[in-house]
Amino acid sequence: MKTKVLGSSLIIAGTTIGAGMLALPLVSASLGFFTASILMVGIWAIMSYTSLLMLEVHQHGHQSATLHSLALQFLGKNGQRIATFSMLFLFYALCAAYIAGGSEQFHEKINLVSPFQLPKTFSTILFTVIVAVIIALGTKTVDFINRGLFALKLIMLVSILFFLTPNITGEYLMSLPVHQGVFITALPVIFTSFGFHGSIPAIVNYLDLDIKKIKISLLIGSSLPLIIYLFWQGITLGQLSQSEFEQINGLNQFITTIQQSIDHQFIQIALSLFADLALLTSFIGVSLGLFEFLRDSSKKWQKSSIVTAVLTYTPPLMFALFYPQGFITALGYAAIALVILALFLPVALVFSARKIHNNAEYTVAGGNIALILVVLFGLTIIGSQVLSSF
Repeated sequence: MKTKVLGSSLIIAGTTIGAGMLALPLVSASLGFFTASILMVGIWAIMSYTSLLMLEVHQHGHQSATLHSLALQFLGKNGQRIATFSMLFLFYALCAAYIAGGSEQFHEKINLVSPFQLPKTFSTILFTVIVAVIIALGTKTVDFINRGLFALKLIMLVSILFFLTPNITGEYLMSLPVHQGVFITALPVIFTSFGFHGSIPAIVNYLDLDIKKIKISLLIGSSLPLIIYLFWQGITLGQLSQSEFEQINGLNQFITTIQQSIDHQFIQIALSLFADLALLTSFIGVSLGLFEFLRDSSKKWQKSSIVTAVLTYTPPLMFALFYPQGFITALGYAAIALVILALFLPVALVFSARKIHNNAEYTVAGGNIALILVVLFGLTIIGSQVLSSF
């Protein structure tokens, strides 16, 4: 059982540490390392808190319940519709982003080893099918594969940290925010980088609704990304000045720029492989959440993994095929849906559940004051996302 707790923690961490991590230095460079770090710790605390709220709600539902069925149980039909829309919007947006970004990197790698050049469309479809097969085999298979990928990703990250640390310039890390407006741009992106709530139902089911073990998995799984993010921020923001970061346009240019600053072929390969694994593990975690959600939404699909897999991957695959450069766009739209999923709905669900179940086995501390603060934070995120769109 301890290995299942560890595996669950790594699924959560793997889901969290995805493409958002790679984009963090780009949006937080103008904030400065220390300001960005304080913001990260605050967002991590709020997201961990709302994940525990979801655990409190799950104890009143069936072991295999997802947000779809929990919303119906505590919020009625209208609440279920809102939950369904936000869940599907978020998951499909993230899957579309990961297919678009991951397939581009997959295409480059596969053509390096292939005796002939494969078309981009073929690489995109193949990349999606590989992940779909893994997810269709079940959470146990995902756990086993994800452990190996996460371990490899951690090895790559440690290698990068080891070789880049001597190149850190202290002056760069001491930089202050260049202007107040940077918070508006950075806040939604950093917030999205801590999103893992869609995977909670799969973890609850995998750990047989054992509250103690699930709580440990949630706290460890959410804390690992925070630690890794802080190290990642330190080494990347210490490599380049704020003005140099402002000249970088896009994820690939950022990776290339960092690689060019390193005169070591192994670390260049490690950085590229780390970027690939970050996308892949996050894609697997998000896919698992969407797959379980769709299967729970209709009894017709519960016995057919193939049908559920087709419904899970076809829409985001179509987006990636017809809009291959939509990686950043899809991630941007995911922020508002994540506010609903990870902040507003947990608050609404737990508020309703507490009125029905007065003597629950597990109740998260904080009371109504903490719930109000979570809602206010969510409104701030939405406001920042709307302002940054103009």
